Amino acid sequence: MRCPKCDHEQGKSQECEACGLIFAKYEKVQERKKAEVARLRAKKESQKSGPLIKVLLIVLLMASVSGVMYFITVEKKREGVVADRLAAEPIAAPEPMEVQPKSDAKKVEVTIPRQLASSYQNAIAKASSATVSIETPWGIGSGFFVNQNFIVTNRHVVEFDEEELSAFRNKIETAREMIQLERQKIAELKRQLKKIPKGPSRSQLVIFLRSREEELQRVLPQYEAGERKLKKLEQSLQPSDIKIVAADGSIHAANFLLISERSDLALLSLYSGEWTFLKRPPGGEKLRQGDKVYTIGSPVGLRQTVTAGIFSGYRKQLKDDQLYIQTDAAINPGNSGGPLIDEHGYVIGVNTMVLRNTEGIGFAIPIERVFKEFSNTLF
Repeated sequence: MRCPKCDHEQGKSQECEACGLIFAKYEKVQERKKAEVARLRAKKESQKSGPLIKVLLIVLLMASVSGVMYFITVEKKREGVVADRLAAEPIAAPEPMEVQPKSDAKKVEVTIPRQLASSYQNAIAKASSATVSIETPWGIGSGFFVNQNFIVTNRHVVEFDEEELSAFRNKIETAREMIQLERQKIAELKRQLKKIPKGPSRSQLVIFLRSREEELQRVLPQYEAGERKLKKLEQSLQPSDIKIVAADGSIHAANFLLISERSDLALLSLYSGEWTFLKRPPGGEKLRQGDKVYTIGSPVGLRQTVTAGIFSGYRKQLKDDQLYIQTDAAINPGNSGGPLIDEHGYVIGVNTMVLRNTEGIGFAIPIERVFKEFSNTLF
């Protein structure tokens, strides 16, 4: 064998006869050196790949955060609450139902069959069976039976505000004029196009003309829908134009319409069928601050929706010097005209308005005012 240190050749032995190297110890030293070299090489490789891995992790983290923020944004848009449009003014009704097929609306409706009304043990459910949805050419509101044949609701549910009508008319007339001018401009561009020879200038004009025509086609459906809505609003509303949807889902036309001149109240009549109606608290009991109250109505078209809150106090509105019931129970567009009831199912008010830019401060007209306004009809 040959000594790895001095190259001395000798017979097989544990020690070199020339330099005294012990072969076993030499092999262990060499193994340790190889292991150290391998460790250093691995460390060097990891240092090279470390920054790349960090970059990949940062990219993945940013992508994950972006994805989460996107879905949060989408959900917030989907779950966004309809903005209150009034500050001590009537709640605006949502857009007409024609923008949503009736077949889709039925999928989210929760109705209460008339034949089961007598079996309800829950006072709130019984009160719900006396609540109706009211549909007009311009939107949706709520109402409730105060006796066998008469339904109370808000005036602004069945009577479109003249100021809002005037503003809407101006908006549609402006849009009509702008569309006419745009059509004239497009026709003029087409005449110019015929005179321009082939080349870059003609190609640019073709692209510009196509863009103008596409934009016009995009806004036309919205404008046409606005024209149809304006036509309906300008027509004199008849009782038969008001659609009453009962709690059991049946649809009826109003027989009679009476509008209060002093309050945001209106009275409808319905003589077909036998209906559950809401009663006032016995003995004229008054609410105490903190008492539990509930609203029932059709916010954004969702019929028979119940929300809960408390009685916050009585308030007077300066412009009409009339008393209102303040509550934090949610009142949204479409709840207008629906009942405010106590935990025993007795009606205490008519939901009528919300305070803009607040966390759900709503107001109802005391039920006593309903019977005072329409005393000649209800008694």
